[in-house]
Formats: sequence, C-alpha cells, structure tokens
Amino acid sequence: MTKIGLLSDTHSYLDDAVFKHFENVDEIWHAGDIGDIAIADKLTDFKPLKAVFGNIDSGEVRISYPENLRFECENIDVWLTHIGGYPDKYSPLVREEIYRNPPKLFICGHSHILKIIYDKKIKCLHINPGAAGKHGWQKVRTLVRFNISGDKIHDLQIIELV
Repeated sequence: MTKIGLLSDTHSYLDDAVFKHFENVDEIWHAGDIGDIAIADKLTDFKPLKAVFGNIDSGEVRISYPENLRFECENIDVWLTHIGGYPDKYSPLVREEIYRNPPKLFICGHSHILKIIYDKKIKCLHINPGAAGKHGWQKVRTLVRFNISGDKIHDLQIIELV
C-alpha cells in the first residue's frame, strides 16, 4: 500500500499544518502552481515529491518539474498535470490524449475548486485537491489524502486547512 498526500496551488505559501496532515504518507504529489521553488524543496526534504509546474510557475520550478507527469503507482496509471479540466470539460491541452489513452487516476489543479469525480466514460478517477495556498479566491484551503493498494484507490480523505 502506498499512502499519498495530494495538494495544489500553494502559490509560494506552505502551511505548517501540511506537515502534520502528511506525516504518515509515503509520497507527496503537487499538481502545480507551486510558486517559489523553496516550497518544493521543503516538501522534498520532508517526503518524496512528485510535482508538475503550473501556469504561475516560472524559472526554477519549470526547470525542475515537467508540465505533465505520467507514472505508475502500484498498479495504477496516474496522470498529474496542472490545467486539466473536468470530466466532459477536459482542457484542450489534455482532451485528445485522455480519451485516446485514459489513465486510471487523473489529477490536476488550477481551478482552486476541490472535486473528486469518477468519469464513467473513460473509467478514470479525477481528483482536483483544491488550493492549499492563500493566494486566490477560494474560501477554504484543502488537501487530499488517499491510499493505493494494487489496482485500488481507497480511503480518500478531504482535509480543510483553517
């Protein structure tokens, strides 16, 4: 079993509570708009980090992290990106590929809106963890924790930061 801590849209702000909530995870995944590279460095010093850059990221973040990251976690094909859209409203940046070669887990950020939706058409779980940073219009900052065991994604937990 692999325990995942998922966040997005930190925009150069990393709440100390992230470390408490992700204390027992095996990996942290960041779905873009990291902001300052120091945020990624703090996360990497704490746990293994998989991340992508977002539209506000520049320089060091774009050099260090890709726009799209597709990988296997246990027996789950995962696609991590920043601007991805939602089922039936996927971004033009991913639309063709997601329908041609869908992953089992599609993760994006960008909207600052927490959404967890199963896309029945392509048999894919879509997760947007919302925004963990203070920049943006969201009223509640959120994180997501979940586990992957073999080909199962389970024990999803939504965490609100106060």
